Amino acid sequence: MQASPRTLAYSPTMDRLLAIRLFIRVVDLGSFSKAAADIGMGQPSATKLVAQMEKQLGSRLLHRSTHGVTPTEIGALYYEKCKLIAHHVDEAGTVAALLQSQVQGGLRISTSVAFGRRVLAPLVMRFMRMNPKLQIDLSFEDRYVNLVEQGVDVAIRMGRLADSSLGARYLGVNPWVVVASADYLDKRGTPRDAADLAAHDALIYSTVQGDARWHFTGVDGQAVSVPVRGPLRSNSLSALLAAAREGMGVAALPWYVAQESVRSGGVLPLLADWKLPSQEIHAVYPSPRLVPAKVSGFVEWLQGQFGEAWWAGPEEERSEGSLTANEGSGGRPVFGEQGRRRP
Repeated sequence: MQASPRTLAYSPTMDRLLAIRLFIRVVDLGSFSKAAADIGMGQPSATKLVAQMEKQLGSRLLHRSTHGVTPTEIGALYYEKCKLIAHHVDEAGTVAALLQSQVQGGLRISTSVAFGRRVLAPLVMRFMRMNPKLQIDLSFEDRYVNLVEQGVDVAIRMGRLADSSLGARYLGVNPWVVVASADYLDKRGTPRDAADLAAHDALIYSTVQGDARWHFTGVDGQAVSVPVRGPLRSNSLSALLAAAREGMGVAALPWYVAQESVRSGGVLPLLADWKLPSQEIHAVYPSPRLVPAKVSGFVEWLQGQFGEAWWAGPEEERSEGSLTANEGSGGRPVFGEQGRRRP
């Protein structure tokens, strides 16, 4: 392959490294033609590149004869220095490749506040224990984060992803549940049908678009959209859960937010035969190409953490009496009231 004019233009960057590697091979092989073939360039280009090197240095580096090519006294000294330079360059490339292939270094992770505090933070701690060379920067914010501008390595996002140039991996689904306290249900009655919620006090999550209507699917596939209203709207899932525990109304919450209170009996799950829409969970990273090992390793590990009923905590924390499957709820698990709380 003939070198381009730009390659032949001598410079202190890539062209200098190419010239150094070529000079080493010329001395090693004693031939311009063999060295040029070994480097992957034509002999005229190789001859010209070494001549430019000699002109730049102001010294003849090689004796050329019909018997071959041998280094001059200065050329022999220069050859030893060039080998040292090439060795350091190769060593640097090896270090970079090694770092790229290992789960270590800094990893900046971003996610929403509630999900981050209740779900992702414990998972990150477990991953850090398995990979002690990692330094994690974990940030929680509910606003959209530009990964490239903010220097984020991985973001965990809910819902369908917009088309983009970002890399993404599907992790699982985030199911929701309707809950209320026993005191509230004693006073207002227990809704038996999704449409009954129109007559109840709703605790509304204001971040969801179209939050004044809750959408359900029945066991027969029937879709129902229920208008809701109530005394409290908030963009904080924790605030809505606290209000539900205080008997202020009925709340639609992600299972990961509600599950501890369901286990303790602070709130009760309602409408087992009606299913709220689930959100997809994705890990998103700046580019689908050349993904660092620290990112791919973390994302691949996360993919194993969002199986069935992931929101109930690790398998070893689920006691037999605290979680039972309700076959009429479309696969939505229902807790007993005496389950053990997660620490």
